[in-house]
Amino acid sequence: MSRRTVTAVAVLAFAPVACGAPPGGPGTATVTSISESTTTSAPAAAPAKLIKVPDVSGMNHQDAQDAMQRAGLYNLREVDGTGQGRALVIDRNWRQTGQDPAPGTEVPADAVITLTAVKYDDR
Repeated sequence: MSRRTVTAVAVLAFAPVACGAPPGGPGTATVTSISESTTTSAPAAAPAKLIKVPDVSGMNHQDAQDAMQRAGLYNLREVDGTGQGRALVIDRNWRQTGQDPAPGTEVPADAVITLTAVKYDDR
């Protein structure tokens, strides 16, 4: 087999992949004639459902996490409110002092919710 034949076979082997979706499929343009207009069909995307962020101010950190999850928010980030960078290991030992975004804000389900807390014995 010559080098030219191998190249031609390789190009033909990948030709169907390069063609993309079948004619008239989602996201393709269809031209009926030069004098008629072009129509484009694209898949309809459903709007993302927004969730209202609950107010967890002053709550026990475990209860705050539970409230967020009941609302449908699972992407929770925990922050030590004293700035010491401590890990919130035993959630029930911490009290909520802040949250971002603010309570009542409507966010998509995958939004990052930052919960800021301090230990009950912090002064």
